[in-house]
Amino acid sequence: MAANNHQGNDEQQSHELPQVLILEPPPIVKFYGVEFLKNFELLKAWESPLPLDQFLSVHAGSVKALLSPGRYPLNSNIFQLIPSLQLVITTSAGLNHIDLPECKRRGIDIANSGDVYSEDVADMGVGLLIDVLRKISAADRYVRKGLWDNKGDFPLASKLGSKRVGIVGLGSIGQEVAKRLQAFGCRILYNSRNKKQFVSYPYYSNVLELAADSDVLIICCGLTEQTRHMINKDVMLALGKEGVIINVGRGPIIDEKDLVQCLVQRELGGAGLDVFENEPHVPKELLTMDNVVLSPHRAVRTPETLAAMCELVKGNLEAFFSNKPLLSPVMNK
Repeated sequence: MAANNHQGNDEQQSHELPQVLILEPPPIVKFYGVEFLKNFELLKAWESPLPLDQFLSVHAGSVKALLSPGRYPLNSNIFQLIPSLQLVITTSAGLNHIDLPECKRRGIDIANSGDVYSEDVADMGVGLLIDVLRKISAADRYVRKGLWDNKGDFPLASKLGSKRVGIVGLGSIGQEVAKRLQAFGCRILYNSRNKKQFVSYPYYSNVLELAADSDVLIICCGLTEQTRHMINKDVMLALGKEGVIINVGRGPIIDEKDLVQCLVQRELGGAGLDVFENEPHVPKELLTMDNVVLSPHRAVRTPETLAAMCELVKGNLEAFFSNKPLLSPVMNK
C-alpha cells in the first residue's frame, strides 16, 4: 500500500512540473538522455500511440514550451493545435524549419543554439578547407591503396597561406572562421546582409562580386528564401577553375546540380561539404572525386558542445518558466 501511495505522489509531482513538448528527440537527447531535463515533465510525441494531431489536442490547453531538434517543420498546422504555446526552443542554429512570421503573429518566443556551435562549426570549415587544399584525405587513400610504393610521389597540393577567402555570412560562425584563417595568413573578404562596422575586412554586398575576388568561398550563413541556391553556376564560374567552395551552412544554399556540373567539367577546383541539399542523399558523382571532401553533417557533433547545448536548453527553460529573460533569444523582427 505504501508503494502505491509513493507511486501516486510521483505521478502528482510529475503533473506539477512544467510541461515541455518534444515532437522528435534532438541529438542531445540521443546522446545524453533526458536527465538534464529532470525538472520538467516531457511530453514525448514519438512515444505516443496516438497520431500527432490527437496527441497535441490532448495537451492543447496546457503546454507552453516546445523543444525542437531543427528538422520537424513548425508552422501554423502545428501551432493551431497547441494554442497555449508560448516558447519554441530549437537546438539548431538555423531557423528555416520555423515559420517566424507565424510565431510573431501568435506571440511565440524563440530561443536557438546561440553561439554554442560557432567554434566547432568554424573548426570544421577550416578543417575541410585544409583537407581540400592540401589533399589530405586523397593522400591518405593513396597511401592505404599502396600507390605510393607502386606509382611514386603523390601530386602537389596547394598552400593555404595568402589565399583570398570570401566568407558568406559574417555572423558568429563566420567571425570564428575569419579569426582562424587570419592566423594562417589568409586575406578575409565577406558578404553579409549588412556591413559589419566592427570589422575591417572588405565588404561585398553582392556574392557574385565576392566570388570574383576570392580563391575560396566558405558558406556560413543561414538558409532563407533569399539564400536558397544563392551559390549557383554564375558564382562558381566567377570563383574560377582553381576556386574552392566550403559549405558548413545549409545544403540548399548551394545549387547542388550546378556544383556537380562545375566539378565534373573542371570549372571549379574543389569542394568541402558538411551539408547537402537532400540529406542524407549525396550525389554519386561526388563520391569518386579526389578534390571533394565529404562529411555527414557532423560539424557540431562533439561531446563538449552537445553538453553545453544541454545546459543552454535547460537554462532557457528555467528562465522561461521563471519569467526571466531567455539566454539565447531570437530577435524575430
